[in-house]
Amino acid sequence: MSRISPSSPAPPLVLTIAGSDSGGGAGIQADLKTMLAHGVHGMSVIAAVTAQNSLGVQGYWELPPEAVRAQLDSVLSDIGAHAIKTGMLASTVLVETVAEALAAAGAPVVVDPVGVSKHGDPLLAPDAVHAVRSALLPVATVATPNLYEVEQLTGVKVVDEAGLREAAEAVKALGPRWVLIKGGHLPGEPADLLFDGEHEHRFTAPRHDNRHTHGTGCTLASAIASNLALGEDVPAAVAKAKEYVTGAIAAGFPLGAGIGPVDHAWRHRP
Repeated sequence: MSRISPSSPAPPLVLTIAGSDSGGGAGIQADLKTMLAHGVHGMSVIAAVTAQNSLGVQGYWELPPEAVRAQLDSVLSDIGAHAIKTGMLASTVLVETVAEALAAAGAPVVVDPVGVSKHGDPLLAPDAVHAVRSALLPVATVATPNLYEVEQLTGVKVVDEAGLREAAEAVKALGPRWVLIKGGHLPGEPADLLFDGEHEHRFTAPRHDNRHTHGTGCTLASAIASNLALGEDVPAAVAKAKEYVTGAIAAGFPLGAGIGPVDHAWRHRP
């Protein structure tokens, strides 16, 4: 059996800061699986622990801010990161703690402003929305809100593909360098809009007849971060991430009695 030489260089390094999903389909677990599938080294800062399964989220518990800060300091002071992804941060104090660390990290940041779970369970305290707007989005290289999160953050309600540009402009005004508005919940062919304030890139994909889509948002954001760490620019990173997620959705599988996960290992199965 071949072994990696102690002198072999490390692969690109990607850090996820998010909540843990006990069902394994979303959150930290989905992030690390996605990173492994892209050939990067995944690291994690756990901000909250959830009790969830295919039926929904039965509860969640935030970690103390000092525990989140200690994890951030441990990883960033010793190992560093070529890209960082954020997911569920739950509360104002955790959002502010993470945003402060990211402002000094010196790596591209993909912010998935998680508001609710796939089942509609709230994962962000109402009073934390302002902190996401004012502290977290301004440090984002790419923000990846879905349509619910766009409305939560800006008040803009998107009802068709024509409304994606207005949504992108509203989120861009909050400070991220790029915004990816995810339009998968609109009728018709799924369409996403990537916008940097001047240029827009539209991404479409076939809609698969598959209800097992738990973890799509986490997976997409982690795939973007992984591709940024691999040296891609933002439009190329998003394009490659979209291709990966589309395949993972097509291969999603049943798990438990509810909504199953996307298949993060779809490229490696027979």
